[in-house]
Amino acid sequence: MANIGFIGLGNMGGPMAANLVKAGHNVCGFDLVQENVATFIAAGGKSAASVGEATRDVDVVISMLPAGRHVSTVYEATDGVFESAPKGALLIDCSTIDVTTSRRLASVAAQKGFEMLDAPVSGGIMGAQGATLTFMTGATDEGFARAKPFLEQMGKNIIHAGGVGNGQAAKVCNNMLLGISMIGVCEAFNLADELGLDRQKLFDISSTASGQCWSLNTYCPVPGPVPTSPANNDYKAGFSVAMMLKDLKLSQDAANGVGLSTPLGANATALYEAFADEGNSDVDFSGIIKNLRKSDS
Repeated sequence: MANIGFIGLGNMGGPMAANLVKAGHNVCGFDLVQENVATFIAAGGKSAASVGEATRDVDVVISMLPAGRHVSTVYEATDGVFESAPKGALLIDCSTIDVTTSRRLASVAAQKGFEMLDAPVSGGIMGAQGATLTFMTGATDEGFARAKPFLEQMGKNIIHAGGVGNGQAAKVCNNMLLGISMIGVCEAFNLADELGLDRQKLFDISSTASGQCWSLNTYCPVPGPVPTSPANNDYKAGFSVAMMLKDLKLSQDAANGVGLSTPLGANATALYEAFADEGNSDVDFSGIIKNLRKSDS
């Protein structure tokens, strides 16, 4: 059993922290939203009044936060993790942030006597709840070995992507591909509708043929073929448009930073930004199928 400080108890962090409690760890959590804290306490966790209080006397600190600026504040502010956690503690940031910030924080952590790694996730809220997440981990070999037992209690696929920052690199590449593929699947179903091809027939064919992909087989954007997809629940978010747009923008920032053209990634970003601007930020990202149909009509 380990003493763990968990910062960020939202839709993803809350279930992840709860799974660590189920695994027998002593987990103390902090979040600015009291409703999130109350849910975590109901799951058997302990709460703290500040980041500093949550991360004192711990073996491991895990963070799951919205953006790089939040991660920087949590770790570097007065009474933040770097100041409060005991030297030698393992620091695991599961947030999806820019590669530059991730690598900079890991460098500062090393100077202060900490091992810090980036471990962004894929799998959405259902994956967080079911402990089936994929962790894309950027770390030294030693850091990965230390972190893996904890990550395995929150996820199913734990992948060492290479050195620090490579977890973030893997995440933005993966989610750029996801955003592009979802738009492609949506366009295929919209075209099928106009051509008089039954949606189930298209699914039965493409899900076993060359068009198969996760966006189709697991997360189909039309009601019916995959009963568990958000399309069957009025596109209530498993992975929101806002989160997809955040990751797409990170991918474009990364591409611009290395001088690489990603035209499909850029177009996907523009399409999701337009969808969000119409008031759909909280809709599941597969709901863009409706906006694409409107755009083509």
